[in-house]
Amino acid sequence: MTFSISGRCSRTGMFGIAVSSSSPAVAARCAHVAAGVGVVASQNITDPRLGHSGLRHLTNGKTAEQTIAAIKAEAGDTVDYRQLACVDGSGLSFAFTGSKALGINGHHLGQNTVAAGNLLSNDRVPRGMVEKFLELSDLHLGERLMATLERALELGGEAGPVRSAGMLVVDKVSWPLVDLRVDWDDNPIGKLRDLWTIWQPQMADYVTRGLDPTSAPSYGVPGDR
Repeated sequence: MTFSISGRCSRTGMFGIAVSSSSPAVAARCAHVAAGVGVVASQNITDPRLGHSGLRHLTNGKTAEQTIAAIKAEAGDTVDYRQLACVDGSGLSFAFTGSKALGINGHHLGQNTVAAGNLLSNDRVPRGMVEKFLELSDLHLGERLMATLERALELGGEAGPVRSAGMLVVDKVSWPLVDLRVDWDDNPIGKLRDLWTIWQPQMADYVTRGLDPTSAPSYGVPGDR
């Protein structure tokens, strides 16, 4: 019920993921990212514990392929229901799609990126997502992820309408640089684009507010001096 693009920016070291689904609140369950470590997507009859575990393995120095292998072992008898994707700190990617993944499903690997999906409208979606992501290497990682999610929709996306979408990006601080979600809407990817348009010019300033409030800019909201 989900398609996702996970990626690393080789210029900045940022990691991120964008994901959409016909189910509500997809990013709350499927997106797992840690600054300086990597990104893991855990989807298709989702077990969020596998995403948390994947980040732990990446933190301990495992590659993307080793991380997926470790997660599969932990999933045990349920592994055939799972779809997993990972990008590590070196930009290597790996993925697994279980034999009981829903509908048309699959994944596609690229340097610094991996796309995965299930209940897709066609099997061309994951490759098309990776191709789009790689075309946009000069853009901010958030914009690359957003544009790739839109490309997936153009290619057919899910077999049915999507209802939720989210984007999570980390940079050098321990908290997310971008954490945007549309948890239930008739046009979640379009609404996510609107949120990104609002957030992008402000996001660095909110990092400054956390690190050095004496130099943080004001946005002129009531009570903000």
